[in-house]
Amino acid sequence: MLTAEDIMTKDVISVQKDTPVAELARILTSNNISGAPVLDEEGRLYAVVTESDLIDQSKKLHIPTVITILDSVFYLENPDKMEAEMKKMAASKVAEICSPSPRTIPPQTGLDEIATIMAEDNVHTLPVLDGEKLVGIIGKKDIIKTLIR
Repeated sequence: MLTAEDIMTKDVISVQKDTPVAELARILTSNNISGAPVLDEEGRLYAVVTESDLIDQSKKLHIPTVITILDSVFYLENPDKMEAEMKKMAASKVAEICSPSPRTIPPQTGLDEIATIMAEDNVHTLPVLDGEKLVGIIGKKDIIKTLIR
């Protein structure tokens, strides 16, 4: 059975936490990738950033529904979500739009488990770690390429 080590991309294109969002967009498009690991100052995996994170910056702001009863305002939705969306929309650095604490896998993870993680957790970019060292990355395209073999 194929494992992460067999299908992962070993030449990982990564970005830093302080990479400008515009530079991230250029990196993703020029390398034809849908996401990248974000490394901290020591070169350790901090987060994953994807095209979806970039798209979130351009969407319309959803204002929570409220009702007013006797001069009191009651939120029917979490107002913290709107605040998080506003911060993401105004972001200029990767650290402000990425998804910290990403799901990771070891190199020995089987293809069936990788596919399950991606499908059930809606993960598009899956870092492969050997201990704390980033050794590869698996995207949905890597899974599809195995079907061609």
